[in-house]
Amino acid sequence: MDLTQKILDLKKEKKAIILAHNYERSEVQDVADYVGDSIELSRKVMDEKDAELIVFSAVDFMAESAAILNPQKKVLLPCTGARCPMAQMLTVDEIKRAKGLYPKAPVVVYVNTLAVAKAYSDICCTSANAVQVVQSFDADTILFGPDRNLGEYVAEKTGKKIIPIPEWGFCPTHLLFQPEDIAVLKLQHPDATVMVHPECTSEIHKIADFIGSTSKMCKYAKESNSKKFIIGTEEGILHRLKKENPQKEFIIAYDGAICPNMKITTLERIYASLNEEKHHVKVPESVAKKARASLERMFEIKS
Repeated sequence: MDLTQKILDLKKEKKAIILAHNYERSEVQDVADYVGDSIELSRKVMDEKDAELIVFSAVDFMAESAAILNPQKKVLLPCTGARCPMAQMLTVDEIKRAKGLYPKAPVVVYVNTLAVAKAYSDICCTSANAVQVVQSFDADTILFGPDRNLGEYVAEKTGKKIIPIPEWGFCPTHLLFQPEDIAVLKLQHPDATVMVHPECTSEIHKIADFIGSTSKMCKYAKESNSKKFIIGTEEGILHRLKKENPQKEFIIAYDGAICPNMKITTLERIYASLNEEKHHVKVPESVAKKARASLERMFEIKS
């Protein structure tokens, strides 16, 4: 019996579901019940009434969000080393410092943050709904973290003053995309549509045909008449895009755009986590209660 079948049998036996982010390894995506972006997956679990165990194949903050939103379920992170470097950039001290300077400004934090940062925010947002979340406030000045590039994108779309916290927050993988690489690919593929993630720099935003979250990219690729796309986000999404659109061509804008933290989860680690029910994600209730409120406020905003 191969490892994939062992995982599927064990999953059924334990009434478990496996979630995989769009950036995970292709074989991990293929064994998952659901593939999507972080909040898409956490919300999916909330609708799964029969599941008793959740194996979240992604990075730390995503598993934390699933645990916060599903306190009655056991959430497992297959590898404790799967940490998002950007999520580590926004600390509670940074939020407190910014609030001291702008006491009347609402605090909007990207879901790509740890639970303790979410607990000190007024509301969370995703890359898919960040514009709508910021627009929901009457305030002209917003404290926004940790991704500076997403903040710049939101500022352009809303006309509001966005104060980044910290000033330098970024995703290391999305920073790898450079305008000249896309320019060369456009010369080679003049009929290609350029789709990029808002975590890319503003220089990349300016030359893109479409800017959106991974979930919005997948939706756009399905609905677009274009047959060829240049993709500016982590390369793991190519697997899903190709599966869902076999008649279309997808070209990564930079071959080295790989998040090592997303790729650290393997089938072997999923099996071990599921078999031993190890790496149980626990968020202290004092933190979870406040973070849950910020997440639930976000869900009330239509994107």
